[in-house]
Amino acid sequence: MKEAAQSALGGVPLTEEAEPGASQQESIVRSAGVVSAGVLLSRLSGLVREMAMARLFGASMVYDAFALGFRIPNLTRDLFAEGALSAAFVPTFTEYLSTKGRREAAELSNLVGTAVLLVVGGVCLLGMLFSPVLVGLLAPGWEAAEPAKFALAIDLTRTMFPFLLLVALAAQAMGVLNACNQFGVPAMSSTFFNLGSVAFGLVLGFLLGPHFGLAPIVGMAYGVVLGGLLQLLWQVPALHRAGFRFRPRLDWSHPGLRHIIRLMGPAILGNAAVQVNVMVNTIFASTIVDPLRGVNGPVSWLQYAFRFMQLPLGLFGVAIASATLPAISRSAASGNLEEFGRTLSRSLGTVFLLTLPSSVGLALLGDSMIGMIYEGGKFQAYDTRQTALALAWYAVGLAGYSAAKVLAPAFYALGDARVPALVSLASILINYLVALSMLRVAHLGHAGLAVATSGVALFAALTLFVVLSRRIRTIPVRRLLASLAKIGLASLIMAGAVAFSSHWIAGELGVSRWACLINLAVSIPLGAGVFCGLCRLWRVEELEAAARAVSSPLLRAVGRGRARLK
Repeated sequence: MKEAAQSALGGVPLTEEAEPGASQQESIVRSAGVVSAGVLLSRLSGLVREMAMARLFGASMVYDAFALGFRIPNLTRDLFAEGALSAAFVPTFTEYLSTKGRREAAELSNLVGTAVLLVVGGVCLLGMLFSPVLVGLLAPGWEAAEPAKFALAIDLTRTMFPFLLLVALAAQAMGVLNACNQFGVPAMSSTFFNLGSVAFGLVLGFLLGPHFGLAPIVGMAYGVVLGGLLQLLWQVPALHRAGFRFRPRLDWSHPGLRHIIRLMGPAILGNAAVQVNVMVNTIFASTIVDPLRGVNGPVSWLQYAFRFMQLPLGLFGVAIASATLPAISRSAASGNLEEFGRTLSRSLGTVFLLTLPSSVGLALLGDSMIGMIYEGGKFQAYDTRQTALALAWYAVGLAGYSAAKVLAPAFYALGDARVPALVSLASILINYLVALSMLRVAHLGHAGLAVATSGVALFAALTLFVVLSRRIRTIPVRRLLASLAKIGLASLIMAGAVAFSSHWIAGELGVSRWACLINLAVSIPLGAGVFCGLCRLWRVEELEAAARAVSSPLLRAVGRGRARLK
């Protein structure tokens, strides 16, 4: 049976996630758990990188320039590499792997890799050439008011643009491994980027830089590029073990490549909303004059807050989406829409189970979290308060961000890239209008920009779900809404418990670093206990499925251990 299943997958070895007898949902939860473990290390190492940047550069002119310089290729990465390319490549590659075998899938992978080298390499060259134009578009207030910061942002953008090509190739490698039910290695790749970028940046910027006239911030920019290279190289051995070795091939008439290209155009728009909205808000933020910090501060506060929110977004939204996409792609390829609908519904329920209480924690404990991690050196208490304010409003949209990560690829698995593109375009327009009103009418400053971003993320997720549920009648909407109601009520009660404990600790101990640590040590377990207890009491199916997914491998391991002892 196992050999037959391997044959059906084109010779791909089955991992524990795909063992016969395991339910589809438990398999996805376990796969998502593997991805979450990798993403957790990635996000923690990312926080280490952000802590280093905060301590070394604070919310300063230099870091504002670095944040913008990194955001330009990073935006392109999210739109193209880890967004459109992954969304179009993974379903197509999975279909080839499951219906045509490994050889045809390897041919498709080589064609896509060669196309990425040519196209994305050309984009990098153009981006480096037109960096002044890009920086001028994204920070129009800097050229006249802060010419030194404007010039530095141009230099840093040129330095970091090759990162896009490296991460595009890494994203393709990740898609190949995920389609082969290998989730651990690709999930860990970002950890190597974070650690590598910091290590290389510190060596180039602080140890070697003074001897070669290299400014510390420029050394950190070179570290980003070298970290991207390390992210790619980390996955190469796993690709070789899976039987995939890159050989340059170019055939623009290949049907699989043409299908990916057809999907990618709309997919770029479909994945654009959140990142374009963040970029638009960066433009608005660059025009904000803070009473204490002037123009230096709002861009950095939004950057630090959004990076902080990447931890739960990656742990839950990205992890579940990565584990779900190959499964629903196989269901779509075989025409099994019943399984497609059930898998999607349970994945969304798991997203809500994990993100709603996380939003509560980020909103109520943001000051303590940011104070513990960032505050110190050039990052002052005022920066902590302003960053926490942005984080609280970003957290409102966490469920929307994460749900969209699952929903948009579901359309691509069905061969429809038009709906996500239209929703994305509408989201961009709505975000612009709301952000403008938050600044010009409500005068909410950088916090208003976070409000706009979160509101639009919720709008996009809801719209995608409504359209998909009407198209795929097999989605059990009532069951999902019942779980959402229970999870939402449990999150509200958890919010009351966390707010009470946090307020009491602050009243007794103040706001020192030790008080923040004690607040987190008490309030997080308290909130988690209240939430999990209520979900268990109300029999939330997603929690029970997660518990089974965790316990089943442990029970099997115990059983094998007992058998060996006998």
